[in-house]
Amino acid sequence: MLTVVYVVVEIISAIGLVFLILMHSGKGGGLSDMFGGVGAAASGSTVVERNLDRITVTVAIIFALTSLTLDLRLQ
Repeated sequence: MLTVVYVVVEIISAIGLVFLILMHSGKGGGLSDMFGGVGAAASGSTVVERNLDRITVTVAIIFALTSLTLDLRLQ
């Protein structure tokens, strides 16, 4: 039962990572430009970009921890 919970969290975090990474700005666009961060979008210093970075790192850590936990449980 606990393994099923880890698998569900793993799938949700994987899908979340895909969407979060796609929302990051590239060389000239992204979520920052949509909310008026035109001048600072290239440096990634807008509030939206910083919050998006924090959320992405948190989801990535959750993904890594569930991956390691599943690896140890399924051996």
